[in-house]
Amino acid sequence: MAKEIPYLDVQNLSKSFGALTLFRNISFSIAEGQKVGLIAKNGTGKSTLLSVISCKEGHDTGDIIFRRDLKVGYLEQAPAFDPEESVLDACFNHHGEDEKVLKAKQVLTQLKIQNLDQPMGQLSGGQQKRVALANVLLTEPDLLILDEPTNHLDLEMIEWLEGYLTRGNRTLLMVTHDRFFLDRVCSVIMELDDNTIYTYRGNYSYYLEKRQERIDARRAEIARANNLYRTELEWMRRMPQARGHKARYREEAFYELEKVARQRMEERQLRLKSSNVYIGSKIFECQYISKAWSPECVIMKDFYYNFSRFEKMGIVGNNGSGKTVLMKCICGFLIPTEGEVIVNGKRVGKDVDFPPGLGLIIETPGFLPNMTGVKNLEILASLNKKIGLEEIAAAIRRVGLDPLMKKPVGKYSLGMRQRLGIAQAIMEDPALLILDEPLNGLDKHGVREMRQLIKGLKEQGKTILLASHNQGDIDELCDTVCEMDAGVMTMIREESI
Repeated sequence: MAKEIPYLDVQNLSKSFGALTLFRNISFSIAEGQKVGLIAKNGTGKSTLLSVISCKEGHDTGDIIFRRDLKVGYLEQAPAFDPEESVLDACFNHHGEDEKVLKAKQVLTQLKIQNLDQPMGQLSGGQQKRVALANVLLTEPDLLILDEPTNHLDLEMIEWLEGYLTRGNRTLLMVTHDRFFLDRVCSVIMELDDNTIYTYRGNYSYYLEKRQERIDARRAEIARANNLYRTELEWMRRMPQARGHKARYREEAFYELEKVARQRMEERQLRLKSSNVYIGSKIFECQYISKAWSPECVIMKDFYYNFSRFEKMGIVGNNGSGKTVLMKCICGFLIPTEGEVIVNGKRVGKDVDFPPGLGLIIETPGFLPNMTGVKNLEILASLNKKIGLEEIAAAIRRVGLDPLMKKPVGKYSLGMRQRLGIAQAIMEDPALLILDEPLNGLDKHGVREMRQLIKGLKEQGKTILLASHNQGDIDELCDTVCEMDAGVMTMIREESI
């Protein structure tokens, strides 16, 4: 019986950026019906690998072979849309064909996108992700390639997507940092580590168990190599320069052994130090602010609140409920339709464009893609004479990035961009932090580090406004919780006095 041809066969694939090698000579295949989760630390090439497989960018060596006539659907990590284009026009380039329009409307309705004439620029990050997902699903692909599909989605949509992916015999290659989603959806886990692919035929829980066994075995191998290396090093020092054939063979083996002995398996820990700044009892005030895209599309209505020093507020709500809009109004990126935001006595958008003493981590950090991380932060810090290259480099190191890295930000993974956004937020030691989905795109190490960062800032008395779909983070990090729904903000938990 002939062997079945896989949907996707990757052979000896390599990709590098200058001196940085992301992966080298990796090979794997995906059969029909397999649901594969790809795991790696931020910045190690997960998104690049998906982009290469989807023919969005090139590779150095190797082959990517699809089964003949296979339809592939690719969901990018950060899909880009024309902000002026309507939802329906952005969907699948239907060109007015009635059948395609009807199909687009059906899929968008399933994804809870109701106003199909609304400009894409008015949609939240979660709503834009749904439109991008609709574009992929409308093609009815044989193989789905999804890069962070749950990013920005609320719980209701994540559950819908989980149900869709697990029904039937769908074939899937996916990158996600949502371990619970990964555990329930994927039956094969591939880990990209040290430029190499490791495959585990089981769900995420199985992967964790077997990965630890692999790491323990590798550590034992390195320990044995170190013990032998000390013996061989002594022999190398004693032996004369003129060596026989057997001695030369032993010398060559020594250098191979040295490579193993010098390997290290360690994880970075994030430690941030910030000084405390006193700026009075009231940080900022929202005075009956409203925001509407049109009379029919009201995002927020008559929101009034005084944010006090030391306060930690969490904002919850479904996609499109206005969490990001509120934060953009506070920062001056959007002007309220009615009302005012006052920060440190200054009216945002009137007395000051961007409030001083504010650190911002937005839903999707925006940086100049052709410049390095250091250069981006240098430009952003140019108005503050107290911040120089030394402070910028220190902030970048604290979030686990290398300030000497020459890679432009456009080549960063979402997790790396998020870390750079954290560096930007902390480099001025702000008294007020606006955190919009700060854990998005981070791997499990980054999530743990970010939680520790926010806890440290909380203990230092910083004022924090946090929007998150993760109820555990809201419960652990926030004293007060506000829910946004249908243009109305309701306090659902207040700090006990």
